Amino acid sequence: MGHGFGGLYKLRGIVTYRLSPFELKAFGGIISHGIPNTIRRTAESILYIVPPIALGYLCYSEIEKAHHRTMLKNPADFENDK
Repeated sequence: MGHGFGGLYKLRGIVTYRLSPFELKAFGGIISHGIPNTIRRTAESILYIVPPIALGYLCYSEIEKAHHRTMLKNPADFENDK
């Protein structure tokens, strides 16, 4: 009994190698792999993102124009006021 949690059994004949996370490069491959991957993913998803945004902007701008037109006063209503 007396073994700690990590030493409950022994593996014999199996050799494992592992690199410590503290020895890895934090930004390794960001220029050679990260930027091209970002460009590729953006190009693939642009057809899903741009049309709804464009449609939303067009709706918003037309509604704002209509609201502005309806808020204007009619000058003919005030011709006889002095």
